[in-house]
Amino acid sequence: MSVQLGMPQPRAESGPGADVPAPQPAGRPAGMPAGLVDRYGRRATDMRLSLTDKCNLRCSYCMPAEGLEWLSKQAVMTAEEIVRIVRIGVEQLGVRELRLTGGEPLVRADLLDIISALRQAHPDLPISMTTNAVGLDKKAAGLKAAGLTRINVSLDSLHEETFTKLTRRPFLGRVLAGVDAAWAAGLGPVKLNAVLMRGINDAESPSLLAWALDRGYELRFIEQMPLDADHGWTRRNMITAAEIRDLLSVDYVLSADPRERDGAPAERFEVRARVPGTDQATGPVLGTVGIIASVTEPFCADCRRTRITAEGKIMSCLFSREETDLLGLLRGGASDEQLAERWQDAMWLKPKAHGMDHVGLDAPDFVQPDRSMSAIGG
Repeated sequence: MSVQLGMPQPRAESGPGADVPAPQPAGRPAGMPAGLVDRYGRRATDMRLSLTDKCNLRCSYCMPAEGLEWLSKQAVMTAEEIVRIVRIGVEQLGVRELRLTGGEPLVRADLLDIISALRQAHPDLPISMTTNAVGLDKKAAGLKAAGLTRINVSLDSLHEETFTKLTRRPFLGRVLAGVDAAWAAGLGPVKLNAVLMRGINDAESPSLLAWALDRGYELRFIEQMPLDADHGWTRRNMITAAEIRDLLSVDYVLSADPRERDGAPAERFEVRARVPGTDQATGPVLGTVGIIASVTEPFCADCRRTRITAEGKIMSCLFSREETDLLGLLRGGASDEQLAERWQDAMWLKPKAHGMDHVGLDAPDFVQPDRSMSAIGG
């Protein structure tokens, strides 16, 4: 079976998730092809692996102000366990891209050792990392030397007061220094992720895009998802993809990026300056901007991601309420083949969308996962 690639992104709630083929019966059949295939014919090749649940920010759309109870050191995967799990994913299950996440990966003392070992084992594997960039200015060059390919940085505002309100930490200067250091170290393309919050930073979106375009960074706006530890998310309070396009269109003309989307979560647009008072563009393409519309324009039909939490649990879907323990099996002496089979079994049961067998984060039967984003690993 296969799914449609490069499909147009509709503006309706019926969305591309409705285009997923009907599922096969539960229980992975014998003789299935190698790889992380699910009942809907999707194949996961993009691995998101969390190095830690700890974070040094307290972003309001992710964590409570007082923080969370962290995992014990013993519960978290060791460097050797991480390297083994990645090796199984790459060599046996068809993983072609690795993203290291958290929490905040930079807080791990052995981060450089992990990346160096991964690079030595997989010379051609793209290895990226999502970070809040606090402390990145001192580590960017070392990360590049260890073998990191590129960086994604979470940056929701360029204004100190707004940044502090959102993150509950006065670290904007440190974050910006980290972004510049990543660029200087060659960890490009540097991608920036911004979550817009109604009445807080949504009006800043055009200026944030202008700043990113001027420096050659790739900005992606992300719809706020129901993955906050406080469970305060509501559909009516989030800034939708349509609203984001409207906000940006005051100053810019957006047109579809001609490049294949190829399973990427962000829908990309080429950006040109707008002639004031008209709908016309002027001048050359200034760069691109992406919008990740997980809520209103879901892309579940072409999802290619598999996630491993910091304590070695497989999450087949970001919104799944079911997890499969891979680390316990590993520590129990399982072979690579047994670990690969467990992983395949877990991904076979991946839900159609949003942790359910239908699309709809605002559906009446949607139940928010117990974990927040920091505890999952985005």
